[in-house]
Amino acid sequence: MLSNINVLWASLAISLLAQPLNAAGHIPVRRQTTDTDTDTDTRITFKSAGNPILADGSVFSADPAPLVVNDTLYILTGRDEAGPEVNGFVMNEWQIFESKNPDPAGAEWTLHRNVGQPQAIFSWAREGAAYASQIVQGPDGRFYLYAPVTQKSTTASDPFAIGVAVSDSPLGPFADAHPSGPIISQTVPAPGNDIQNIDPTVLVDDGDGRVFIYFGTFGALKGYELEPDMVTIKGGGAAVDVTTLTGFFEAPWILKRQGTYYMLYAANNAGADSPCTPTSYHACLAYGTAEHPLGPWTFRGVFLDIVSSTTSHPGAYRLANGDWGLAYHTRDADGGTHFRRSVAVDKLTWDDSAAPPAINRVAQTKRPAPPPATGPTRNVAPAAVASSAGDTPIQYWIRSVNDGRVEPAPLPPDYWSSYAAEQSPETSTLTLTWDAPVELNGVAVAFFADQPAGSDIGVAPPASWRVEYLDSGGGGGGGGGAWKAVSAAAASFPTEATDSPAEVGFTTVSTTALRAVLTASGRGGQFAGVAVKEFFAFAPTAR
Repeated sequence: MLSNINVLWASLAISLLAQPLNAAGHIPVRRQTTDTDTDTDTRITFKSAGNPILADGSVFSADPAPLVVNDTLYILTGRDEAGPEVNGFVMNEWQIFESKNPDPAGAEWTLHRNVGQPQAIFSWAREGAAYASQIVQGPDGRFYLYAPVTQKSTTASDPFAIGVAVSDSPLGPFADAHPSGPIISQTVPAPGNDIQNIDPTVLVDDGDGRVFIYFGTFGALKGYELEPDMVTIKGGGAAVDVTTLTGFFEAPWILKRQGTYYMLYAANNAGADSPCTPTSYHACLAYGTAEHPLGPWTFRGVFLDIVSSTTSHPGAYRLANGDWGLAYHTRDADGGTHFRRSVAVDKLTWDDSAAPPAINRVAQTKRPAPPPATGPTRNVAPAAVASSAGDTPIQYWIRSVNDGRVEPAPLPPDYWSSYAAEQSPETSTLTLTWDAPVELNGVAVAFFADQPAGSDIGVAPPASWRVEYLDSGGGGGGGGGAWKAVSAAAASFPTEATDSPAEVGFTTVSTTALRAVLTASGRGGQFAGVAVKEFFAFAPTAR
């Protein structure tokens, strides 16, 4: 059996290698930019109506790092500034949410905009790449910001490094606490490392005041003890390597409770039967425990299911009244995407009957849903269960074909695809199944493609497709019936890759299942993949 880390990298390899050629935007890129914000209002006071806490799409936020000072919760975040069709992280500054009563159902909040930018705090840092950071209060009472930034000049293969800044207030202003450069990079402390040095998390132990830092991504997690000065690696450059946390991908968060150390993190051990995520692009939140701050760590389980964004990021906090909460992000705000995320908070509870105490599953809550903008609809596909003949490649998601979303710039889990490199099949089948008979008289399919029609590589429009329904009056066939072709007015079904596909009408049928049989383009035994963003099934009348 593969080790946990090898399983992780195996899933990543499948995800990365299985991308169609020239598939722009398929793989999330940590993008840097020098765009400047034209907004001048640096403070926004608002009342949330539930999650995400700022849901109107005016400002996006990600990678929450909560800090409680006396009776106030501060949540440090990066600001997502990507455009609605940009598949890459555009993050130029950090910002802080503040509340004295952070009720997930709704609370008064103040958003402090632009509390810092990498190049403004660290003279050795480039602009942009204001990624997941954390503020902690040091033994001296001051507030220390641990931030991954990109270096202006380095001999390392990866420019990311972790700097430390300090302030007398959690809201800043922050000044570089180590002006000579980063405290962690691929070259410091010697002998350095070969990972991407991002996502720092820091614990000041409430027992003895010792300080510990963990960091890492893409399956690599490392840790050090720091000197009391908060910036010096203790004992030289030998890091602790953590390899025992199942599915670890990124976003570590260390905390201590009742003498036990907890490591929360984003995991992506993916699979059809995985307790974490069905697709390799999504992440659940999992955790492990240790008796000592530098481990060894024992995996304990998943405590938050996948969210609407592909990435996930934990930040746990304890309020002055003893209640615990979890900050994370989703794409649930108006105009949200995988790169326009927004912070949410929910209650975090413990099972103290377990040894060590366990984190209970966190229930995601959301603001009250607005009434549907479109009113009644003839599309009854969302009420069905979608399935495909054969296994769906791990980077795609069968549930996306009838989720009501047609993404203009999708990532792989935003659509279903048959793409499997040289093993892409010639024929694939997508099926919608309802619990009870429905009347149908039309169908449409929004195809995705990154290759032109007729290609035998990547993802191309299908060569052809047809639609069949399950006739319960027939003999044989699945579900006690036989599959029969619909009686369509059109001679063929349209194969164009478009987000606004034309409806193909057919004679009304009553059925519990409808399927699209897709024939891929190709030649010589090699076929392109076929991809579907949305499978529409239309009833004669809107409901």
